[in-house]
Amino acid sequence: MSVVEPPPRAVAARSRLLRAAVEAFATKGFDATTTRDIATGAQMSPAAVYVHFRSKEEVLYELSDAGHRSFLTLIDDADDSAKPPAARLRAVIGALAAHHARDHVWSRVVNYELDSLSVEHREAIGVMRKEVARRVGTIVDAGITSGVFDVDDPQATTTLLLSMGVDVARWYRESGLMTPEQIGEFQADMAARIVGAG
Repeated sequence: MSVVEPPPRAVAARSRLLRAAVEAFATKGFDATTTRDIATGAQMSPAAVYVHFRSKEEVLYELSDAGHRSFLTLIDDADDSAKPPAARLRAVIGALAAHHARDHVWSRVVNYELDSLSVEHREAIGVMRKEVARRVGTIVDAGITSGVFDVDDPQATTTLLLSMGVDVARWYRESGLMTPEQIGEFQADMAARIVGAG
């Protein structure tokens, strides 16, 4: 059975609505944002949202799903299992921190509006969040096993390492003193110190 691709105009319209939703959710919060706000931000009619999405919540879910898939892809791209654990950890934590700075508006929505998702959608995103933690936790475990990390609680340490990157989206601004790349380097250094890798 062949998959029918949506026409390019429909894809472009959905993309405009999603970009507008990110800005609206980041500025006003999910609850205070209306579908009219989203449509206005996309320079479309108020009914346009419902042509492409069943609800405002579905818009948030699409953003959250895409955001968390990008986190997983980022880890895959940054992690080289052939390298020593300290190098792997620095690469992954640095890449995640830089990403949360570069895409701070989208990342803020993706990470801080989870409670606005339906139970079903929250569970689906939860699966991906657990997978992000599992992949970083695997690196922490590898460092402990090889004796190069000094960690008492691997799970709590993994949570701390991930929380540092996520929090970047909350406070980062383009007018700040550090670029996304510098933030990535700084957090990579901090991650190495946290696990006792120097």
